[in-house]
Amino acid sequence: MTTPGPVVILCGGRGTRLQEKTADLPKPLVEIGGRPIVWHVVQVYAAQGFREFILCTGYKAQLIADWAASCDWPEGVEVKAVDTGLDTQTGGRIKRVAPLVGDRTFCATYGDGVADVDLAEQQDFHAGHGRLATMTVVRPELQFGITEIDGHGQVTGFHEKPRSEHWINGGFFVFDPGVFDYLTESSVLERAPLEGLAGDGQLRAFRHTGFWDCMDTYKDSITLNDLWAAGEAPWKLWRD
Repeated sequence: MTTPGPVVILCGGRGTRLQEKTADLPKPLVEIGGRPIVWHVVQVYAAQGFREFILCTGYKAQLIADWAASCDWPEGVEVKAVDTGLDTQTGGRIKRVAPLVGDRTFCATYGDGVADVDLAEQQDFHAGHGRLATMTVVRPELQFGITEIDGHGQVTGFHEKPRSEHWINGGFFVFDPGVFDYLTESSVLERAPLEGLAGDGQLRAFRHTGFWDCMDTYKDSITLNDLWAAGEAPWKLWRD
């Protein structure tokens, strides 16, 4: 893998489904194992050779900026917080940091999701297909177990929290600068921009079958903290 471009991390949302934690803190600063989850996201990339990070902030932006400036990052890692507006949508936030990205291929992801994704493999996949955008897709674990039933209503077994049969957007994007043409100041990344890229044949899916989770609810934060406390955090790709 050649020297990678910047990583844009979306950190501006209000985290309304995590109200137990986000009344006083922005969601990216909610801690997993004593460190903000966005720190874990940066570490996933930094452990695989990425060095430049742009945090697109909004809700309680100054708290994130102060934290990023005071954090002891690995040698050579630069983390810059950019206030992209309180109510700006995800696509608009990326659009606003276009001058910092310039004409480079860059990564983008969410500030609340962790995975053991192989970023070198992802970068090679992106370079190989020649389209403007790569989206990592995952098959999440279902929240509930399922009951297996035959045609006569007989219960034949149970399956505890299987993976979904469908692939969903897992974040961890790779974008060429041409993606900025699909973004506006008001666009929601997951709607018109990605739909437009797909419609133009410019979006490819990188399938990730390993660990992936996002801290969407208080229950998610408990799960991730439990994994970390047990020393079983699959996304921990770095040494202490």
